[in-house]
Amino acid sequence: MNIRPYQESDAESVSALWDEVFPNNPSHSSPKLVISQKLAVQPELFFVTEINSVIIGTIMAGYDGHRGWLYTVAVSPQYQRQGIGSKLVRHAERVLIAMGCLKINLQVRVSNAEAVEFYRKLGYLVEERISMGKLVA
Repeated sequence: MNIRPYQESDAESVSALWDEVFPNNPSHSSPKLVISQKLAVQPELFFVTEINSVIIGTIMAGYDGHRGWLYTVAVSPQYQRQGIGSKLVRHAERVLIAMGCLKINLQVRVSNAEAVEFYRKLGYLVEERISMGKLVA
């Protein structure tokens, strides 16, 4: 297993992975749009993992100088529960910490109890917050 920075030649494989792992994502989270937006802002915080040159996982991170964020942690279903997601998260954490990040946030859909438990095992806590958003386009 190899974790490396995303390359533009990965677009088709990453899109297919995200469509498989996140089949009900809203249109503003379409792979093509998300990849394009990430390549415009901190593309160095977009990572893939591969086995035998096949992309089986992704993670994106962001850092605004105050807080870090994790996004789009995805592992192909046939490779889940093998520690790959944990390795991706730990990799992104190390990169964010090296940038000076002191706190890392993420969001999980309330209905995704499995993801909540995954992050709990990695030391993340549910914080009493209200997450708000606004579509502007």
